[in-house]
Amino acid sequence: MTRPKYYGIIPARYASSRFPGKPLAEIHGRPMFWHVYNRASQCSELDHVAVATDDQRIYTAAKKLSVPVIMTANDHSSGTDRVYEAAIKLNVENNSVVINIQGDEPALVPNMISQLIKPFSDPGIQVSTLARVIDAGAAGNPDQVKVVLAKDGHAIYFSRAMVPYPRDDKKNKFYGHIGIYAFRMYTLKQFITLPTGHIEVIEKLEQLRLIENHIPIHVVITRHKSFGVDRPEDIDKVSKLIDALAYKT
Repeated sequence: MTRPKYYGIIPARYASSRFPGKPLAEIHGRPMFWHVYNRASQCSELDHVAVATDDQRIYTAAKKLSVPVIMTANDHSSGTDRVYEAAIKLNVENNSVVINIQGDEPALVPNMISQLIKPFSDPGIQVSTLARVIDAGAAGNPDQVKVVLAKDGHAIYFSRAMVPYPRDDKKNKFYGHIGIYAFRMYTLKQFITLPTGHIEVIEKLEQLRLIENHIPIHVVITRHKSFGVDRPEDIDKVSKLIDALAYKT
């Protein structure tokens, strides 16, 4: 099988209830989206990396920094919808792989993307995501999404609840989901056209739409941690994390 092309797309929305203008937040003298782009670009397997935004301020800042950027509609309900529009504008081929790279993870480890896309050497893989082993304390936190795996590495279920619930087995292993996804372009198109799912609405987790429609999600286990910036006070934390990774601008 011919190697598919890999497109990394970073959705960067200006509006945010907890942190308006988050993609432009300055870290070590550069906006957050630049750090995400720079980290993603260090993944040698990616053929193209671009930012997808709905805001002229982000678009202008990206152009000034020579970051490839695509202007998208401002009425998308999710980052995945924005990624799909950008992929269409990039003329992504049907069997190519589109990676939805979270725009609020400026300390992204490039190897996480390498691990994420490795399964696509198998033509049967349609979607992949990452997870890591977490302890029971983290598993009890509803902000940490958990995933339950089948023997073949595919996701059975994602939940904000502690799953699987350790009724008797106190040594149960929990997997915390890391919200980065890779899609075959044809599967991404299918996902966008599917109606919102019932359990997706209950859990507020859009990946459950795939499971409800019997589209397998392959889960890659990683040792890497991810750190998303949700609030202004997280900027100092992620700045120190970037320094700890010996990453300098």
